[in-house]
Amino acid sequence: CKKIYQPHHEQLVLRLNPKELSQQDLIIVRGKRVYLSSRDRPMPMSPPPFAMLLRKHLRNARLVEVAQHGFDRILRLSFDTKLGPRHLVVECFRDGNAILCDENYIIIQPLTHAKYSARTLKRGEEYRFPPEAIDPHDLHYSELFEIFSNSDADVVRTLASKANLGGPLATAVVAQTDIEAKTNAKSMSEEEIEIISSSLASLLQKLASAGENKEGVGKPGGWLLLESGDGMTPEGIIHSIKDSAESELDDIYDTYAVEASPVCLPAHEGLVPIPFDRFVDAVDAWKGHHDSTAHARKQAEKDAAVPGRGPSTVADTLERRIQQQKGALEGFKKKVESQQELGHAIQEHWTHVDELLNQMRQAIAEFGWSGTKKKVKAIPWFKSLNPSDKNFTAFLPDEEGQPGGQVVTLFVEENVHQNAQRYFEKARKQKDKSIGAVTALAESETRLARAEKRQSKRQASGQVSRVKRSKRLWFERHRWTILDGMHLMIGGRDAKGNDAIVKKHLKSDDLYFHADLHGAPSCSVKFAQGFEKDPHPPANLPKGIPAIRLSDKLDKQSISQLAIEQAASMSLCWSRGWTGGGAHGTSYWVKPSQVSKTAQSGEFVAKGAFIIRGQRNWFRDLNVKIALGLVCINGIPLLLGGAPEQVSAMCERWIEYNPGRGKKEQIANKIAKATGIPTDDILGVLPGGGELGRDHGLIKPVKSEDE
Repeated sequence: CKKIYQPHHEQLVLRLNPKELSQQDLIIVRGKRVYLSSRDRPMPMSPPPFAMLLRKHLRNARLVEVAQHGFDRILRLSFDTKLGPRHLVVECFRDGNAILCDENYIIIQPLTHAKYSARTLKRGEEYRFPPEAIDPHDLHYSELFEIFSNSDADVVRTLASKANLGGPLATAVVAQTDIEAKTNAKSMSEEEIEIISSSLASLLQKLASAGENKEGVGKPGGWLLLESGDGMTPEGIIHSIKDSAESELDDIYDTYAVEASPVCLPAHEGLVPIPFDRFVDAVDAWKGHHDSTAHARKQAEKDAAVPGRGPSTVADTLERRIQQQKGALEGFKKKVESQQELGHAIQEHWTHVDELLNQMRQAIAEFGWSGTKKKVKAIPWFKSLNPSDKNFTAFLPDEEGQPGGQVVTLFVEENVHQNAQRYFEKARKQKDKSIGAVTALAESETRLARAEKRQSKRQASGQVSRVKRSKRLWFERHRWTILDGMHLMIGGRDAKGNDAIVKKHLKSDDLYFHADLHGAPSCSVKFAQGFEKDPHPPANLPKGIPAIRLSDKLDKQSISQLAIEQAASMSLCWSRGWTGGGAHGTSYWVKPSQVSKTAQSGEFVAKGAFIIRGQRNWFRDLNVKIALGLVCINGIPLLLGGAPEQVSAMCERWIEYNPGRGKKEQIANKIAKATGIPTDDILGVLPGGGELGRDHGLIKPVKSEDE
């Protein structure tokens, strides 16, 4: 288990690295499903507390067992960790839960605390599995005979409820026989019960062997069942699936899929079955797209809480704070009224309260606290007794003089007046708190007005709203750009960065670039990693800024020739060729297998340097020139520095940038003032000092006709 994420309160993602297999995610959706997926899914920058706890215990742990508890909807994931054995119990019934336990099944932390009649799910308690339901695997002739003998329903309903099969499986068991589904269970003969027993065993075997490979021929391990509709026939659905690109299948499955199953059952007659190698693949095809957008949905839910704003602006934070403060004020007001009402109620029923106090004092003097506690249970006027605080709760008379009125807490050692004063004192303290809350609310409203004014000015001037983030995107540690085909290119900022690029970020299908200059950065053009359109752009993003997100699976067959030329140009611009005063330069690219740190005998390879063996692919007379444009990546507004033709194609707001004598810091400050992007983020993009060229709306936004 490499890492754990919680992109949404309803979802956990365990990132697994199986031996000799590609990385997969174990998706746990509370109360609904557990399956494997290889989809790219954006994750929150700051993990929630439960995800942090799981990382502490399960990070880099070995998953040694996955087991179902009987026939219940409970999975037990067992891990071998540096802290000892750990168990993650996943409950998929009711609202669902995930409980982390130690080797003795003592609960370390549940995702959600819960209390049931026979068990409690909270830290420090021993985890107890719910009472086991009937397991159909244990039902043979004798058990079925007893079940049918004690049932008044038909055979299908009896199997569905008494044998814990559910409707579809119960129907399938009977459909495999010649027995009528409406046959009364009690009237079943011994021979018919034997037939049902054999049919049940056969169906359970089919479920267990789904996807097994026999004699070199693999059976489908799962089926996705689609329902035709909206004028689409079953043949039309199949034709659409065959003709659609992989990226378009999600829309088809979202529209027509109704169920995923390891086997086709009689209940699925009339549906369009689509085979998959594994049952989890069918589930992923059906629900994977929805689940992969969990983080974006969480972000959208936050946006909906404060309509019209993005979740990270100062104004948004203040609006949420004001809503909370107004709620707190309302709560204070209700508490003040409640405490005052109880104080007045005690005074209004002075004689009754005085009698209750006297009776309680006499009983305590005669029977003691423990004896009195037992006796008051039989008296309707008393609700409870608290010996440790020397008080009790009692009912005041209702309109008919019966014990059904308000409930008050009375202290035995105080008189009626003192007990009433306790409530008035509580009301006074709540009122004092509300005075401070009113002041805080007024201050927040003043700050909100200022923030909205600043935000309006920023938007009018084309500035983006600054986003608070705890850490940068991983590629920002390096030089980076976007190439044709949306491929990501990264380069080292120093010798240590060069080593990291080659050792960590240069895969077999990537390309290595280097300028023909000493000290130039090692660069990697990622074949599979890049960017795609963000389907859920931030609500506060100004018009004209493209919203994209990181993707670990670009749907590309190869890196285009244009992307290679752009990469060669950028590797030169990131080198001393930018500050050297020349207008042109040379770069080359090679395959990763040609890059080595191993020196020949008698040679020395310095830190950040590498040996290139074999033929190099040269690019000469490259222009030393880039463009700067505004983009939004994973919800973060950033400045993109890249090849002019690529930046101009992607960005509506961009500017040309050429080598020159202008100071890098002054250029960054000017761009920051115009765009609202932090100066530090801009400095990391600029290759060096220079001169801003022709502006295409970056510094001075071009207003649309609507504006």
